[in-house]
This record gives sequence, C-alpha cells and structure tokens, in this order.
Amino acid sequence: MIDLTARVADSTGNWVDTHAPSWSRPYLRLSRFDRPIGSWLLLMPCWWSAALAAGISGNVRSLALTVVLFFIGAFVMRGAGCTWNDITDRDLDAKVERTRSRPIPAGQVSVAQAFAFLVLQALIGLAVLVQFNRFAILAGIASLAIVAIYPFMKRITWWPQVVLGLAFSWGALMGFAAEFERIGLIALVLYAGSISWVIGYDTIYAHQDAEDDALIGIKSTALLFGEKTKPALMIFYGLAVVLIGVALYLAAVRWPAWIGLAAFAAHLAWQIKRLELGNSELCKRVFYSNRDAGLLLFAGLLVDAVLRANM
Repeated sequence: MIDLTARVADSTGNWVDTHAPSWSRPYLRLSRFDRPIGSWLLLMPCWWSAALAAGISGNVRSLALTVVLFFIGAFVMRGAGCTWNDITDRDLDAKVERTRSRPIPAGQVSVAQAFAFLVLQALIGLAVLVQFNRFAILAGIASLAIVAIYPFMKRITWWPQVVLGLAFSWGALMGFAAEFERIGLIALVLYAGSISWVIGYDTIYAHQDAEDDALIGIKSTALLFGEKTKPALMIFYGLAVVLIGVALYLAAVRWPAWIGLAAFAAHLAWQIKRLELGNSELCKRVFYSNRDAGLLLFAGLLVDAVLRANM
C-alpha cells in the first residue's frame, strides 16, 4: 500500500506534513502548499504592478481588492503550474534524490489524478481572473502558453530560467492591465526588470540540483555559469535594479518607492555576498529570502501609491 503521509525529501516539518488530512497531502504537495515560496515569488511582480499602477492613476480605492485577488490567483496558478511540471517531469524526478519522493514518482498520485487536480486549480484561477476587465482576462490567459512550455525548456536550452522569468514575471503586466486596460512602456520595463530578478534567484535555486542535473542531462544557468555564478548574479541582479528603477522614474514615483528599491537592491547585494555555491542548504535559504526582497520593494510602492492618492 502507498503511504500517503510519506514526506517529500526537501520539505519536512510544514503544516501539510503535520496537520493536513492524509488523503489531501499528495495533492497539496503537488501544488507546493508545503513550500509556498514559489507562490510568493510569483505574487511579487503582481503586487508591484498593482501598487505602481494605482500610484500612477492616483486611485487606490480598488487596490486592496486587487491585492487579494492577485494573492489567491498566484497561489492557485502556481499550484497548477507545479502540477503540470510534475506531470511532465515525472520520469526525470524519479532520477533526482531531492525530487524522487514527489507524489507522482512516489506513486501517491496517478498521472490521471494529477491532471484532474490541475484542471480544478485552473478553474479556480479562471474564477479569479474573470473578476477583472476583458483585457486583463485575455492577458492572463496569454501567460498559459509560457507556463505550458516551461517544463520542456530544461531539456533543450541552458537558459530555462529565462522562460521561467517570462512566466513568473507576467504579473508585472497584470496590474497595469487591470488598472488601465492596456500594457504600456512602464509595465514592459518593469516586466524586463522582474525577468532579470527571476533569472538570478532561480540560478541560485538550480545550484541545489547541479550535480544530479549534470548526470541526467538537464540544463540550467547554474551549470552554464558554474563558478562564475556570482559575477553572473551581479549582472542580472544589477540589471533588475536598473530596469525597475527606470520603470519607477517613468512612473514619476516619490521617495517611498525609491527607498523600497534601495532596500531591494541592498538585499540582492547581501544575497550575492552570503552565497556559497557548494552549500545546498544555504543556496535554498538565500533563494527563499527573495520573498523578503520583493516585499521590501512592494512596501515602498504601496506607501508611494497611498501618498500620491491623497495629494
């Protein structure tokens, strides 16, 4: 008999392992509710764009609702994306020590069950998306094409992190789509800055599996950069700060937003200094800390939006 309570190797001691009903645990693990960091990282560009767009329009009346909807949508759609990733990667996951205990390779969930769960999550995400205007709905649906191809990129390119950046940064466009029913230059520059950030932090994440990935033929920027990862991070993190700064300049933000960006930049610099590439546990902790970096920037943008709305 398959043990539904058996834990995923790199995720222990969380609420799913200790409090969730046993029947639900494989599904919650499929959607990574035992490790919500990815949902937070998907959410950050959504919140940045929502706050920045509200500051530009001078209207924060609907910002709280937008923030809540983006929160729900990010967690549900990241879960759907992870489920799709686990379906497509089930054979590869079985060959990697860190991932072989995931629900599908461990036999806790069948592919058919995982696909049904994927559809359910996608429907919940759609229910959230239809709360916005038609343009935002179409923009949100367009992101699914990138999500669908991402799991296959690690098989064909050394730069799968770029495709992840395209998907995980899509929220940088959504705030403007929801507020203005269009995507302009500011949104695109913010999107580009977020992509650079994602490439950086996911390179750190990929260093956890670098040895296994090399053995089974999986490509990543962690393997591409190797010992030159820190200089590469300086480039991508630096580019992220510059591009986001350009977006803020174009949006004519006030001092709270600049303080938020400075705190964000300082956090990224701290990550590079702290990082030890051969220490998988430290790579994981540094990767996780990007949620805090994103929240620092969001806090500055939020205060800026409120101040500008009350001018």
